[in-house]
Amino acid sequence: MTPAPLDREATYRDLLEVPDHLVAEIVEGELFTSPRPASRNAVATGELFAQLDRRFGDADGGSGGCWFLIEPEVHLGRDVFVPDIAGWRKERMPVIPDVAAFDLAPDWVCETLSPTTSRLDRYRKLPRYARYGIRNAWLVDPIGFGVEVYRLENEHWVLISTHEGSTLIRAEPFEAAEIDLGAMWLSPPSPQS
Repeated sequence: MTPAPLDREATYRDLLEVPDHLVAEIVEGELFTSPRPASRNAVATGELFAQLDRRFGDADGGSGGCWFLIEPEVHLGRDVFVPDIAGWRKERMPVIPDVAAFDLAPDWVCETLSPTTSRLDRYRKLPRYARYGIRNAWLVDPIGFGVEVYRLENEHWVLISTHEGSTLIRAEPFEAAEIDLGAMWLSPPSPQS
């Protein structure tokens, strides 16, 4: 994905003029647009959200310690992000405000990688997330059937663990419960992959 061509720093007005069928973000003053997620990405994101919300949200008797949102608009400094999933600890955000965009940095973000968004997610957004003090990030790869788990240490991302295939995992910051990776994949990997 490349930035939308502008001869100046992008503004929120530029973002609002992007057609509704595209996801629009401003990263370091550049406007980026991408298509809505394909089914493989939507399944991975939706299933991960459901598992996390069941175990750590209020759904189905979960611990109730976090709020999770799919594709929230997050305004931090001059950046406007739309992570695939974001999570806030309830001790920092006791209630979800009724707003179109959030200005409180999440505690955790997840980006579900695609061929069109991978470079933006890894090389542009992840460093900016670190700058805003987001504690944990996951990169989910629904094509490679894997998850990379990062922790912020001294303003830099440290790769804590990687997971792949159709296994049960416990991964920071959600080690208290197992996540079923196999349920996240549209077409689960074969045992040989």
